[in-house]
Amino acid sequence: MDKAASDTNLLATPPNYVFQRVKRSWDDDMIHEQLDELKKEMREMMEIFSGKQASEIQQISLTLNEIQKSNTKIENSIAYVTAQNEELQLKIKLLETQAKEDRKYITLLENKLEETQLGTRKSNFVIKNVPRKNNESKEDLIGMAMCLSQNLDCKISRYDIKDIYRVRGKTTDIQNTPIIVETGSTLLKAEIMTMGKAFNIKHKSKLCCKHLGFKTQEDTPIFIAEHLTPKASRLHFLARDLTKSGAYKFCWTAYGKVYLKKDEQSQPITVRSEDQVHQLMVRN
Repeated sequence: MDKAASDTNLLATPPNYVFQRVKRSWDDDMIHEQLDELKKEMREMMEIFSGKQASEIQQISLTLNEIQKSNTKIENSIAYVTAQNEELQLKIKLLETQAKEDRKYITLLENKLEETQLGTRKSNFVIKNVPRKNNESKEDLIGMAMCLSQNLDCKISRYDIKDIYRVRGKTTDIQNTPIIVETGSTLLKAEIMTMGKAFNIKHKSKLCCKHLGFKTQEDTPIFIAEHLTPKASRLHFLARDLTKSGAYKFCWTAYGKVYLKKDEQSQPITVRSEDQVHQLMVRN
């Protein structure tokens, strides 16, 4: 009996002692494993991302370097083109300056040539619209000039005629080309011109081929004019347009020069260039 009581006491747990067994649950282990896996995956992803990013950055750097090189080339090209353009602009200015000087020199030469031509033609006059004779000779032309002078009461000898010839036509079908008469003096030429104008004023029957001694086509009208230079002929042609338009009343030539007059009271204007004619047209 004493033994039974003793066994019961041995098996009993002291009231003040608590024993706890520390044990990690299965769920905790799983969570830790998953966390480790997640960390591992994240590290791998970060490594992959970092690698891609580094590769992309390297590629971008290479691209930027290429762009920078290209920009440098473009800048160099622009600088070269700019320099070339400045050089061309300078050359253009020099050429323009040279062209102006050349035009001035050409104008000077043209004026000198005009004066020379005027000097050689100042004693000449022209008979226009004269039919060409068959096998026409210089003697025929001299005879025409002599006959004309007699009809104008301004008799001349054949020795007063330095030369006489018919201008060649641009085409063979043009027959009534002008006849150029070179006289011995400007005074004689001026007298013939004056007498020709006076004849047409006095007579209803104007100058025609019968006054040149023609037996056929004798009623063909003829005209006596000054032997103008090509420039003066052009100016005369343009100036006559001003009279046709009514802007000017009179247009005539004298001693190889072309003149315009607005009316009887106005002063005559010497026409010297085509630009002047155009300016006169604009003003009116």
